[in-house]
Amino acid sequence: MSEYALENGVIVSPGKKAHNGVLGIKGGKIISLSSTGGKNAGSKDTGCKININLNEKSYVYPSLINTHDHLQGNYRPPVGPKKGSFYLTWLPWDKDLKASKTFEERSNLSREDLYALSGYKCLFSGVTTVNDHFPHQLNSQILPTLPIRAIEEYCLSHEATSYDLKWGDGTEIEHKRAIENNWPYITHLSEGFDYEAMRSLNALEEQKILNSHCLFIHCIAFSDEDIQKAAKAGASVSWCGFSNMFMFNVTCKIRKMIKAGINVTIGTDSSATGSANLLAEMKYDRELYRRLYGEDLPAKKIFEMVTINSAKAFRMQDRIGALEEGLLGDILVLKAKNDDPYDNLVDADMNDIELLTLAGKPIYGELRFLDIFNGKLPEGYTQIKAGGRKMFVKGDPADLYNEVRRKVGLKKKLDYLPFEPEQLWTDQPADNSAQEGK
Repeated sequence: MSEYALENGVIVSPGKKAHNGVLGIKGGKIISLSSTGGKNAGSKDTGCKININLNEKSYVYPSLINTHDHLQGNYRPPVGPKKGSFYLTWLPWDKDLKASKTFEERSNLSREDLYALSGYKCLFSGVTTVNDHFPHQLNSQILPTLPIRAIEEYCLSHEATSYDLKWGDGTEIEHKRAIENNWPYITHLSEGFDYEAMRSLNALEEQKILNSHCLFIHCIAFSDEDIQKAAKAGASVSWCGFSNMFMFNVTCKIRKMIKAGINVTIGTDSSATGSANLLAEMKYDRELYRRLYGEDLPAKKIFEMVTINSAKAFRMQDRIGALEEGLLGDILVLKAKNDDPYDNLVDADMNDIELLTLAGKPIYGELRFLDIFNGKLPEGYTQIKAGGRKMFVKGDPADLYNEVRRKVGLKKKLDYLPFEPEQLWTDQPADNSAQEGK
C-alpha cells in the first residue's frame, strides 16, 4: 500500500477547530496535517503520490472507539426482563439469556462466527478499536483474526460482588499487573441495585484499587460520594445507556459524572442487551440525556467520548483517538450532511461511511478509494452493496452472513450488517455441531 493524502475534507479532531485541510498517511501513521486555501491544494503539502480529493463534501474524523462490548454476545434479538418489570442485578438476566430462543439459535454458531460478526458490527459503525470484556484465556487466539483492533493490552475482573464470575487472576493481581504494564484495569461495577452492587466501589477501594488505570463499566448505583471518589482518582467510566435502560430502566448519574470531571466514554455492551452499534448508541444516549435532564448533551462532547476520552481510558492516547502527526492513521470519513461536524457524526448512520482505515490501511470504503490500492481490490478483500453503493471491505462478510443463515436455518436479519448478501439463500438444516457460545 502506498502513502496517500486525503485532500479537501473537513478535518475534525479533539481539542482543535474543524478546518478544511489535507491529511497525509505513511507507514500506517499520520505524517502531516495542513489547512488548505483552495481545491487544488494537497499534494505539495504532503509529498504523497496518491491524493484523494474529497471535494469539500466529507468530514474526516478519528475512527471511533467502543470501550465496552462482549464480542461473543452480539446476536439478536436482545433478551431482557418480562414486560412491566426490570432486573435488580445482571444475574437473573444471565439466566433468562441461557433459557432464551436467542441463545438457542445463537448456539448453532461457533465462537469464530460470533467474533467475526462482532468485528463487522464494529467496522460497519466506524469503530476500529474495541475492548472485548472477556478474559484473555477465552479470546487471545481469536482477537487478532478480526478485521478491526480488539485491544489485547488490558487487565480485568468481571465485577466486585460475591456473584462475580472470577475472571482473570483476581482483582488485586489484575490491577497490579495493569499498573506494571501501563494498561487499563477494566471491570463491571455497580451494575444493579442490591446491597453489594451499591457498595462495589467501596469494595475495590478497600483493596486499594482506585486510580487512573481503572475503567469502570455501567456504575448505575454510584452515589454522589462514589462519583467524587472516582473523579478524584482519575478513573474512567463506560456509559452504556441503552443496555442500562433496557435491563434496569435507569442509567448512571451521567450529568453529575460529567460535571465532576470523570473521563466518560461510551460503550455499547453486547447486542444481547445493548444497541445495534456505536452509531445507534450515540443517538440513543443523546436523546436519553434530553429525557433525563431536559437539556442537550452537546454533540461535541459525545464526539470526545468516543474518541479521545476512550483512548485515554485505554491508556492509548499516544496512538489513537485524535488526528495528529505521529498517531496511527485510524480514520473515519463521513458524508457531510450537516453544517456542524459534531452533529454530523452523532446523526450519522452506517450508510454515511465513505472510508474507514485502521493504522492507515483502508478496511472499508467506496470504490473510489481503491486508488489507495493502485486501483485494484487487494487480496483478502471483497465487495458488497450497502446503501445503494458498491463498497470494498476487508474479509468476506457476505459469505459469513450466508453461513450464519445456513447454520441457524433461517434468513436471519442482523441490524448491524448494512447489506444483503447477493448470493441467494436457501433453507438448509441448522448445523448443531458448532460450539455453543458462552
